Amino acid sequence: MDLQEQLKNLFPDHVLSDDSVSREQEDTSLFIQKEPLICKYEKRNGKPTTLIEGYEGSDTDFKTLSKMLKTKLSVGGSVKNGQIILQGDYRNQIMDFLKNLGFKVKRVGG
Repeated sequence: MDLQEQLKNLFPDHVLSDDSVSREQEDTSLFIQKEPLICKYEKRNGKPTTLIEGYEGSDTDFKTLSKMLKTKLSVGGSVKNGQIILQGDYRNQIMDFLKNLGFKVKRVGG
């Protein structure tokens, strides 16, 4: 007996809402822009970092995009001065992920 069946037995009158579906749609409905995002590779203090810049949307959408990337790649990073800074060289995976979301991406630096 899985969790859904147990909950139905405990609460037979409960009706499931569509909030979980709408939350997933909100996360992927980011502002699509005219200019491509720029995906760069740099070394900072001898360590590889990937920079994403050129986003034209709101700061909250930019932070949401950053969180999605960090979760997808399981890496650390931050948002500073209009850039997403990720630890490591993940340009190919980032570009594929952003293209699937509908962004235009341009690779810079190697």
